[in-house]
Amino acid sequence: MDNITKKLMQRSESTRKDTFGRAVSLTALTLIGIVVVAIFAFVLSRGLSTFFKDGVSVKDFLLGTTWNPSVTNPATKMPYVGALPMIIGSFLVTFLSAIVATPFAIGTALFMTEIAQKRGAKIMQPIIELLVGIPSVVYGFIGLTVVVPFIRTVTGGSGFGILSGTIVLFVMILPTITSMTVDTLKSVPRYYRESALAIGATRWQMIYKVVLRAATPGIMTAIVFGMARAFGEALAVQMVIGNAALMPTGLTTPASTLTSVLTMGIGNTVMGSLQNDVLWTLAMILLLMSLVFNLIVRAIGRRGAMK
Repeated sequence: MDNITKKLMQRSESTRKDTFGRAVSLTALTLIGIVVVAIFAFVLSRGLSTFFKDGVSVKDFLLGTTWNPSVTNPATKMPYVGALPMIIGSFLVTFLSAIVATPFAIGTALFMTEIAQKRGAKIMQPIIELLVGIPSVVYGFIGLTVVVPFIRTVTGGSGFGILSGTIVLFVMILPTITSMTVDTLKSVPRYYRESALAIGATRWQMIYKVVLRAATPGIMTAIVFGMARAFGEALAVQMVIGNAALMPTGLTTPASTLTSVLTMGIGNTVMGSLQNDVLWTLAMILLLMSLVFNLIVRAIGRRGAMK
């Protein structure tokens, strides 16, 4: 009877611990969900006030090319709040940096996993970790003191612009894409490689025809994650892009992004004013774009899982 009683007491104690653990986990998940919903609700409420409270047209805001919220257009009696230059600037630096970084990231990942596994990991892994740990302001300062003068010397002009922002973001997102690509390549089953070599494929044919194709969904996910970071980067881009709210006419002319306009203007406006509301609308666009990037990642993941 004593043994039975002890077992029952131990089982009861284990049940209480399991119940407590579930309660803690559920509480944490609930709090996280509440925080996320609250952030979305707050940003959306502030961002939509530009259209519902201030009467700005959605078309004028998204397609307008002049940004000067403190000045009123005499023809329409509405301020100049065309956000198209910043939207185009954000997408340009994001896509261009991703296009430049992707080949370098894939090549580095292949070197670390397929070509020189021990030596590659020993040399490249500390470099990638170092690049991840460097603060954004350091990247921006290096871009301001090295990249901008170099572009000014080579191409003329001020040196500020989309090209400078692309180069800085390329270095910033490279470790993100590389590390995720390395994990993806390592997850490809070994028998894929052995089967390809067994039927007479060369090493490079095995890498190109088998390994990379099997890892394509994961590589695409890494690229999208890198683009999401580039799209939301503020400080480093602000220091090298020129911060001119004008339609980009070239890669070496001053431009601006959504984040650069936000960081420069949010501290100089009064809460509730139109100048402040339009900045919250830019923040809403950034938030929605981050949601789009996450949905793309999930879609790629589901497609890869089905295969």
